[in-house]
Amino acid sequence: MAPGEGVGRVRGLLVSDDDQPSVAVVLLAAAVAAAVLSPLLWLFISASELAVGDAMSLLTSGTTTDVLVNSLTLVGLVTGASIALGVPLAVLTVQTDLPFRRFWTVLAALPLVVPSYIGAFAYVSAFGPSGALPDLFAQYGLGFVNPYLPTVYGLGGTTLVLTLFTYPYVFLTTRASLLSFDTTQLEAARTLNHSYPRAFRRVILPQIAPGVTAGALLVALYTLSDFGTPAIMRLDVFTRVIYVELNSFGVGRANATLLSIQLLAVTAVILALESRVSGDTAAGYGTPSSAKRVVSLGRLRWLAAAVPAFVSLFTLALPVGILTMWLVRSGPGYSGGGLAFRPEFATNSAYVAVLTAAATVLFALPVAYYAGRSNSLLSKAVDRATYLGYAMPGVVLGLALVFFSSQWLLETFGAGAAQLVYQSLPLLVFAYVVRFLPQAVGSTRSSVLGVDRDLVGAARLLGANPRSAFRRVTLPLISPGLLAGAALVFLTTMKELDTTLILHPTGFTTIVTYIWRVQEAGYYGRAALPALVLVAVSGLSMIPLLKGSDDA
Repeated sequence: MAPGEGVGRVRGLLVSDDDQPSVAVVLLAAAVAAAVLSPLLWLFISASELAVGDAMSLLTSGTTTDVLVNSLTLVGLVTGASIALGVPLAVLTVQTDLPFRRFWTVLAALPLVVPSYIGAFAYVSAFGPSGALPDLFAQYGLGFVNPYLPTVYGLGGTTLVLTLFTYPYVFLTTRASLLSFDTTQLEAARTLNHSYPRAFRRVILPQIAPGVTAGALLVALYTLSDFGTPAIMRLDVFTRVIYVELNSFGVGRANATLLSIQLLAVTAVILALESRVSGDTAAGYGTPSSAKRVVSLGRLRWLAAAVPAFVSLFTLALPVGILTMWLVRSGPGYSGGGLAFRPEFATNSAYVAVLTAAATVLFALPVAYYAGRSNSLLSKAVDRATYLGYAMPGVVLGLALVFFSSQWLLETFGAGAAQLVYQSLPLLVFAYVVRFLPQAVGSTRSSVLGVDRDLVGAARLLGANPRSAFRRVTLPLISPGLLAGAALVFLTTMKELDTTLILHPTGFTTIVTYIWRVQEAGYYGRAALPALVLVAVSGLSMIPLLKGSDDA
């Protein structure tokens, strides 16, 4: 045997068939994808039971049209406002000599730690008819001003709150694009006597447009699927009306089903746009990261610093300040009406989040391993299928699982099976897994791709069977990705609202369901402490961002 031939055979043993996913892994991954897709099946089965005439009447009714117009208008306004706010902040923190750029970068990104429904609650409790501001005016004899204050409810208030707490998506993606931009192109344009605004429009903007658009589409998708903010602000959009119809039973269930399908159709359009944009994101990227200051603000440096400071006042200082004020003013816990906060609510939230994190990692492992070790069409289809649940609005997922557990199981297997599953903890955990599986799949797949196949092949060459090689070599190397995914799923589960409201077991109160109950009852002081706890827990998800922030 020639030496080269021998080396080739050893190399083949190290990286070929032995490292390919087994049939069991492929079947497990496909089963996970099927489970994630199953809620769509139940939703379309429910829709198929409606008469065509009744369905068309509902879809073309004035109420449905109003809901569609409200939803699309809200998406357009929030997306446009987020671009108008996020892009200038990104430019200020990357390309100018803004004082304390790193500090303002962190503050500009931090609104992501405040769940939008907490922000809506804070704004209503501050500016609503019974809020802190009207109370303050009345206390100082200025109550006559209150009737003239602009209302916080409706389209305007919803747009304001969602913009303030979602613009960081645009800010972060635009900032990433600017950091990858080759500043020598801008310098060349400036040598041709182009002003910075003109150079920005002609040189920078075309290259960072994919990043801006990607962030804008994330904002649009979030706005379309958000339930808590429109519900608190009393704006009839898809998610709020679906939730109301779902709880009305009778014909309301049919209305909720058709509205859910409409919402999924609009979501699919946004995802299609996102897919097209993500395919072009290479434009403007690939150059070395650059935080070089290219614009000197001169005497305007400190005035410019007022921009991120002013934004932070409304995104961070005001919500935290209002919640703290209610906490101080609330005094002893209210014991009537079952509205006192109890530690078990926090324990319940942590318990279900731990269960979800563990289950999600188990479901994610075969999918991530298969996607990371195979380039087949099936592996790509399985991988993409897991992202469908993440794109599915929580109210739609909740409706589908309500139909499955309370109607399909009842008709197919009887009342015993329906009672066992409906509003059970396993069903709630399953819904969370469907929603947040991509968070674990993404981090785990990245770790799988980083594993040197030669190491696995060496273990096989030394006599280890595939299972032993995976346990002793692959699993320890991908464990950081697994843990990162589990931590992200835990944090996201803790603050998930709409799915929890629809599917939580009777008597199983979490921090989220408690906050929702007391804000609906108007007991703002009771919601202050759990809301602050939730903000603090959500803040943990920003640690990777803060660690990865540049030192500008």
